Amino acid sequence: MGNPKAFLTIPRKEAGYRPIHDRIHDFGEVEQTLNSNDRRQQASRCMDCGVPFCHWACPLGNKPPEWNDALYKGDWELAYRLLNATNDFPEFTGRICPALCEKACVLNLMEHEPTTNREDEAAITEHAFAEDYIRINHPERNGKRVAVIGAGPAGLVAANRLNLKGYSVTVYDRNEAAGGLLRYGIPNFKLNKQVIDRRLHLLEEEGIVFEYGTDIDVTHLPAGFDAYVIATGTPTARDLKIPGRDLKGVYLALEMLSQQNRVLAGMEFKKDQLVNAKGKDVLVIGGGDTGSDCIGTAHRQGCKSVTQIEIMPKPPVGPDDPKNPWPTWPRTLKTTSSHEEGCTRRWNINTLEFVGKDGKLTGVRVQEIDWKPNPEGGRPLMVEKGKPELIKADMVLLAMGFLKPEQPQFADNVFVAGDAANGASLVVRAMASGRKTAAEVDKFLNR
Repeated sequence: MGNPKAFLTIPRKEAGYRPIHDRIHDFGEVEQTLNSNDRRQQASRCMDCGVPFCHWACPLGNKPPEWNDALYKGDWELAYRLLNATNDFPEFTGRICPALCEKACVLNLMEHEPTTNREDEAAITEHAFAEDYIRINHPERNGKRVAVIGAGPAGLVAANRLNLKGYSVTVYDRNEAAGGLLRYGIPNFKLNKQVIDRRLHLLEEEGIVFEYGTDIDVTHLPAGFDAYVIATGTPTARDLKIPGRDLKGVYLALEMLSQQNRVLAGMEFKKDQLVNAKGKDVLVIGGGDTGSDCIGTAHRQGCKSVTQIEIMPKPPVGPDDPKNPWPTWPRTLKTTSSHEEGCTRRWNINTLEFVGKDGKLTGVRVQEIDWKPNPEGGRPLMVEKGKPELIKADMVLLAMGFLKPEQPQFADNVFVAGDAANGASLVVRAMASGRKTAAEVDKFLNR
């Protein structure tokens, strides 16, 4: 630990976002970066705690004290080696991870100014690419073959780990490129897709074979492999089957998000196929990260207004959460860069009906509600409050999460990873699952 008292004299400093008036006119990444001197100063704030709760909180078991110390001392290459030892793709998590480690940081308990681990992680990795610290590995092959079904974060991590152990790995994906929700769910203004492509080129150079446009039936897996990893994610979004669902203008969130990312990649769509918010009053149903991504995308498409509604109560305005005390994740109100760009947010709102004219959406009938304790225990009871109202809307985006897939009974040499196994969760958890699954495959094939 280079500077044990830095946290006393150096305040937390974030890179921040590009100005709103500038960023809403393009899909470039909204987050800025600090200069290398400021970044090293931020790394010096890490206290190398006797009990590093950041290790405990991170699903990957990342070790911020170690690589922050290396960064502070100016050894960027060592910082990357330490980071990459636990995190296969830190350029992804450094941009989109909610930084569970920061919420568990002792400085978050003391001052609510945790070490900037996520930004440090991104800076370390970008420096590693710029200075050519990333080495191409050509592992000696062991003669065994593994198929990975699904090229999302879990599948990519599993493929990477198995490839480095000497297995011949083929990754199948039904889309035209790898990345899963990294590519087709997360907007470019949070994760530029060139960042994904840069890593994919390395994986290909290291011997991983990618087969795109191949929709594999997991009950009829391709022959010729010694083991299989199912990493197909959670493909089924939670829908809202209420009157008016068939009106034109009601879409699942990924219909908009994935199409917009494909448009930015150069794909063309017919005018009547476009899911575009230009000039429209947009209503987003669902208060999570996907809903936030819809808000930011709607702004960039030129919407007239955006409203976001959530059926659950408004979370407490932090930083503390009495129900989830440190070092657990505080379930407090989250305001994203997209919310800052303009959005009416409402909670305790139940959606009753989509209203339209001539087959097109014109509004949504909603009901304000309250939640009261269930005398029999379990889920609280929903009770109506006031009278129903109509929210004007030309477009509705359903961002209510995804259904956990039900997997069939597989043979002993088939392993399930990521959201396909656990249901929708964070990218960092999917990556951790991919790593764990790769270890299980390796153990199975070396019995």
